Amino acid sequence: MTDRAIDTDLVTWGRRAWAALEAVHVPSYFSAESREELKALGLRPSLAYFPVRAAAMGAVPAQVVEATFYVFAPALVRHVVPACWSVASPEAVLTARHRGVERTLHRMLDPVVAEAPQSLDEAVALAREACVGLSAAGHPLYAGHAALPWPDDPFGQLWLAATLLREHRGDGHVAALVTHDLGPIEAMVTSLLAGSAVSEHFLRRSRGWTDDEWLAATRRLLDRGLVTDVGGSLSLTPAGVALRQAVEAATDAGVLGAWEHLGLERTRRLAELVLPLRRAVEASGVLDVTRSTA
Repeated sequence: MTDRAIDTDLVTWGRRAWAALEAVHVPSYFSAESREELKALGLRPSLAYFPVRAAAMGAVPAQVVEATFYVFAPALVRHVVPACWSVASPEAVLTARHRGVERTLHRMLDPVVAEAPQSLDEAVALAREACVGLSAAGHPLYAGHAALPWPDDPFGQLWLAATLLREHRGDGHVAALVTHDLGPIEAMVTSLLAGSAVSEHFLRRSRGWTDDEWLAATRRLLDRGLVTDVGGSLSLTPAGVALRQAVEAATDAGVLGAWEHLGLERTRRLAELVLPLRRAVEASGVLDVTRSTA
């Protein structure tokens, strides 16, 4: 991270644009259409997250998935990878993923854009232009996806742009977590305590760590003075708050090139154009699985 002056308005609107586009990206893992496409390949939808997200990097071994996905338990990753590649090739997974994404987004979002179809074209153009400001160096998941061809379908294009911005930010976020000495579970615990919208139940169920591993990580945070336990209720200490803020600031700075390339007004416009799409995705209920506390 350099000492260049940071435009806080650009950071704010860049984060809003990313959050809106994130809602366009995430249904590719949870929608009925995506699960149907993956099941047709012979993959178990409940475990297909790993080959689906990793396929852009090719038939990589488990160690590469562990390194790039970061917060998932190695035992869970190795339960799926590399065996998944003998069931479906990365090329087949990518094709199925794109079919599922486009079917999903058309179902959810066609009614939204029908009233102003030019707004989708404008959002696609702006999102693609933002990606021009991204650099592949040090961003392996982004680099794999950046090598993919742009789909013909406008929703497919918007999804790929959202994915490029998401994976670039994610790669930078992992680097920030490593730099600030937050291991996978420590990263999740501190994120939850900082107010993450993703539920603890979902993380503990989907990331594959044991209760003992989760408890050991929490104890490390307590020993470091980043978390305090008052009557069984955990919260971040001032040091923990400062550390999370530093991680998020580094993450924002890592993807700032996209928003600097686009400029403040066009970044703001992108966020505003995609917001109705985000609201439609959220109203569909497809994201509820990540927020459930049941």
